Amino acid sequence: MQGGAQGTVCMQTVNVICIKWGTLYSPKDVNRLKNMVLANTSRQVKFHCFTDMGDGLDDDIAVLPIPEVKVDAAGIFKRETAFFSKNLGGLEGQRVFYFDLDVLVVNGLDDLFVYPEEDDFYIIDDWASKGHRVGQGSCFSWVVGDRYNDITTDYEENKAQIDRKYGSASQEYLSDKIIAKQGALNFWPEGWFRSFRFHCLPHPLMRYFQAPPRPQAPELKVIVFHGTPNPEDALVGNWPSKSKHRWKLWKKLYKHVRPTPWIAEYWE
Repeated sequence: MQGGAQGTVCMQTVNVICIKWGTLYSPKDVNRLKNMVLANTSRQVKFHCFTDMGDGLDDDIAVLPIPEVKVDAAGIFKRETAFFSKNLGGLEGQRVFYFDLDVLVVNGLDDLFVYPEEDDFYIIDDWASKGHRVGQGSCFSWVVGDRYNDITTDYEENKAQIDRKYGSASQEYLSDKIIAKQGALNFWPEGWFRSFRFHCLPHPLMRYFQAPPRPQAPELKVIVFHGTPNPEDALVGNWPSKSKHRWKLWKKLYKHVRPTPWIAEYWE
């Protein structure tokens, strides 16, 4: 049950981008994201996927190589370092809207696509770091060009120091660079994004008896699945755990989710 088209609007084409490397996500995930975006906007959308393997992607997706970075950017830093090249995929001078592949688009995006002002950067206010000036990177937007190019060049030139300072906290690195550039982080309106873990899951003790309810907030646009479980796992009631240490096994008591069938409705 999706937001659907919101009337006919004759405006500039919206550039939506995502990134897929390795095998963690499949072509199906990219195609689903594209279809959810298209089902929830009246705007003309050009969907771009930066990937090392374009097989299986729908024909209306622009398949582009992941921009090269001069150093090995492991894990999630690949996104932060690759995306801020001056002419990302030939999109220099154009605003782009990035979405993670494991988000669930549940309602209209037209307001989001016209919300940014000038060429500023916009991101989700991280639910786990409220008040600490950290963005949550499941959806962010900026204008491709020179303004943020040093996010890439700084990592290329200072990888060792950045890795020591931030560890795996790539969102903190990105946030600090944006704050240094534009003075503050611009956040999307509070109610537009919700975390599946923070806003949908019942109290830990109730997770064994109650399935996550569908959020009812009318302003909600996107549900974010950060960490685990991802949408596929939550759909069938699976919360993967990689922990093999006994002292961490207590986490399995609250890392539980019952099958959540309403997730699949947004993929239809």
